[in-house]
Amino acid sequence: MKNNGKAIIFSAPSGAGKTTIVQHLLDQHPELGFSISACTRDKRGRTEVDGVDYYFLTPEEFKKRIDKEEFVEWEEVYEGNFYGTLKEEVQRIWDSGRAVIFDVDVKGGLKLKKYFGDDALAVFVKVPSLEVLEERLKKRNSESSSSLSQRMYKAKFEMTFEKEFDVTLVNEDLPTSLKKAEDMVAGFIGK
Repeated sequence: MKNNGKAIIFSAPSGAGKTTIVQHLLDQHPELGFSISACTRDKRGRTEVDGVDYYFLTPEEFKKRIDKEEFVEWEEVYEGNFYGTLKEEVQRIWDSGRAVIFDVDVKGGLKLKKYFGDDALAVFVKVPSLEVLEERLKKRNSESSSSLSQRMYKAKFEMTFEKEFDVTLVNEDLPTSLKKAEDMVAGFIGK
């Protein structure tokens, strides 16, 4: 595979499996570079590392960077919690000779697709039904009933944007989904 400044965008409602798919692609394809998002939320526990998991910024730093137009895209995903993609992060990956791969929410994915145009492949990952999605979120054991309800409400809304993506990947059987994702990415980067 070769890279000509290409971008691969994986978006999905929370719990659909996009992060698992993106991690698999990164493990299998060294020609892909993961775009580390910037955010204003606190680190989760002691496991998250600045510059590896996210670029952790204060809300003030984030807003200054917005004013300086340093983001490809940004969003206030939850009240007071900003997430975004820094232009310098994308350039860092391209400068290393790799294609950039994104694991972002649906709104972010649409903004990235608009920004990169034909140089991007935008993949919408979904599960067979909202019931399956709710079960997956419950199995994580990381959601309160309130946050589960909020995520399900958001997922229903995000599903309405599926047709705006280049392709949909239904993540029903993980090994099959991983193979399909590999084939999509190989075909796109090989153009």
